Amino acid sequence: MRESQNPYILEMRNIFKSFGGVNALRDVSFQCRPGTVHALVGENGAGKSTLIKILAGALLPDSGEIIFKGQKHQSFSTRKALNSGISVIYQELALVSQMTVAENIFLGREPRKYFGIVDKKRLKIEAKKLLKQLGFEVDMDMEVGEMTVAYQQMVEIAKALSKNADLIIMDEPSAILAGHELDQLFLIIESLKKRGVTIIYISHRLEEVFRIANEVTILKDGQLVGTKPIKDLSRGELVKMMVGRTLEEVFPVSFNQLGNPVIQVEEISTKTILNQVSFNLREGEILGVAGMVGSGRTELARAIFGADPLTSGTIKIKGQDVVFKNPADAIRSKISLVPEDRKYHGLFTKLSILNNITLPILSKISRWGFTDKKKENEIVERERQIHSIDMTSGNQEVQYLSGGNQQKVVLSKSLQTIPEVIIMDEPTRGVDVGAKFEIYQLIRQLNKDGIAILMISSELPEILGLSDRILVMREGKIVAELTPNETNEEMIIEFATTNTQQSVP
Repeated sequence: MRESQNPYILEMRNIFKSFGGVNALRDVSFQCRPGTVHALVGENGAGKSTLIKILAGALLPDSGEIIFKGQKHQSFSTRKALNSGISVIYQELALVSQMTVAENIFLGREPRKYFGIVDKKRLKIEAKKLLKQLGFEVDMDMEVGEMTVAYQQMVEIAKALSKNADLIIMDEPSAILAGHELDQLFLIIESLKKRGVTIIYISHRLEEVFRIANEVTILKDGQLVGTKPIKDLSRGELVKMMVGRTLEEVFPVSFNQLGNPVIQVEEISTKTILNQVSFNLREGEILGVAGMVGSGRTELARAIFGADPLTSGTIKIKGQDVVFKNPADAIRSKISLVPEDRKYHGLFTKLSILNNITLPILSKISRWGFTDKKKENEIVERERQIHSIDMTSGNQEVQYLSGGNQQKVVLSKSLQTIPEVIIMDEPTRGVDVGAKFEIYQLIRQLNKDGIAILMISSELPEILGLSDRILVMREGKIVAELTPNETNEEMIIEFATTNTQQSVP
């Protein structure tokens, strides 16, 4: 077959790449058809990022070749990749917050008139035209820093289109989106497909892969597991290809007995969004909280943890009324929080693993202002073994850990105060399937030990797979209480997005 008859817009053939003698990619071949969404999945360390960096010109392969639009290349430089029609939208958006929407879209490629002066009128017209293609209208003079993250992502996509991209790589685009914002992203992806643009979609959220992808390629330990049309795979089959376990094994079965109520929340309201919310949480129970972004889930966590003051209502711990003026009061009452954003609210990323884990109990392992280093190291070693934290030493900075290992450090840190209640807000966000399995096992073990868990999650399979009961929130209220064996994802979404309301005890 001649290259001109090649059905693929992209082929990466027999790619090898190693770092310091460690193989990151071993004989990986990868193909994409034009005008399709091709999902690239695998655990952290599977080789996805390395493969994409080679395609984008950020890394050189040790061997192999790339065929793009019929042209053979031994490798790309970043400039050559861009000029060839390959654009990457990374999870960390590459925008200048102090510059306008139009300036960001054409940064470094501004249309100019006489004497090289930037043609601002044409700049705005061209930027507006690109955003209109995406069904998105915004003031071209607005600074990007004033926009929501979802809108910023639309600007990134427009920026890619401005470079005449035939292939757009989206790296975890949904990690910062949910609800209608995610639906808008999928509509844009569909419109890009219709225009013949190819999308490589990298995500840990498998429900998204099944929703938008035409084909999926699975990598594991730097090697190709396989490429299949998404219609030929079930969720269970895909999970097994990624991690070597069945779907049933991913969510450990609960055998625990529920005890007495440890927290009773009675008609609490806040200045933010909560409006007369009531529920109870029992010993050894996992109470799942579902709902769209903006429904009040995180605000509920903050209110219980003492971060947002109540305007009315009461909280009882084991039958006793409590008033938390701040999170320290909640911690003293044996409540711990695993926050939604681990990098900004859960960790000091430039400090060591050791410093992060022992921070909540420094007063207990210090005397006369000196920390007991031996005790500190013993604690970290114990946590490393219990939670399988992949680290070189306790002195390693947290910023150099994978997302899954960072989340394990957050969990370890939260357990140092020996809590009786743990609030987990998006406990597996940005974590690969393998690390999710380990976190699920930890949650089940905590559950078995009698710890009550309030688990907020946007991932409905996670809510259904782990929860003993499910609360659904909408507009600051609990609109339904469900049991996992009597509900499904569609029912949860219906309660979360419509005026349907169930009587909640």
